[in-house]
Amino acid sequence: MKRLFSILAITCLMAIGTVNANATTLATTTATVTSVTQDVDAASEDLSFHQELKKRFIEGGPGFMGIVLLCLILGLAIAIERIIFLNLSTTNTKKLTQNVEDALNSGGIEAAKEVCRNTKGPVASIFYQGLDRADEDIDAAEKAVVAYGGVQMGQLEKNVSWISLFIALAPMLGFMGTVIGMIQAFDKIEAAGDMQPSLVAGGIKVALLTTVFGLIVAIILQIFYNYIIAKIDSIVNDMEDASITLMDLLVRHKK
Repeated sequence: MKRLFSILAITCLMAIGTVNANATTLATTTATVTSVTQDVDAASEDLSFHQELKKRFIEGGPGFMGIVLLCLILGLAIAIERIIFLNLSTTNTKKLTQNVEDALNSGGIEAAKEVCRNTKGPVASIFYQGLDRADEDIDAAEKAVVAYGGVQMGQLEKNVSWISLFIALAPMLGFMGTVIGMIQAFDKIEAAGDMQPSLVAGGIKVALLTTVFGLIVAIILQIFYNYIIAKIDSIVNDMEDASITLMDLLVRHKK
């Protein structure tokens, strides 16, 4: 009986020791996994957006990625120049019309022309051309306004076609990079004689990155392009309304 109790006591001690060891191992493993996860998360957080963008740009290859970046830089430069020019060309048409009308009533054509000379923008330039032909007849003034309005519209739309070119060119270059990346992937498979995932993944990754960057460039430039077109339409509408108002002012002044 004593031997039986001894065996049972030894068995209990061994079981308790095994459970404690398993618990310790489990706790250690859990702590290790948690630490690794935290390290990975910290590394991901440490990688800023700028660094991630730079990493992806390098992975996409300097060839096509550089050309796509050049399209973005040139397109943004033209877009910013056009936005500044259009904002400087915007005029308070109602105020200008009122000033011209007051000058016509008080000082005649020369006073109204002086008001236009002191005002910036295409509307003031059109007013000046119409007033400069006002001594001839209304038809001559109207023709001058229409002709000079076309000149001003051409200046407003200057270089805008280049932005539309870059919008179309950027995704096309991205798609070309995609095709070339796929061709390189299949060339590696053919040379290796075996379809390994690592061989295919590299080429497909380059292909997808060039496509993504090309689309991003096109989206950014499209937003600026639409804003510029809307601004040009607004200025052109002001020019047309102001031209009609000027003709009415000249008719009343001659009477």
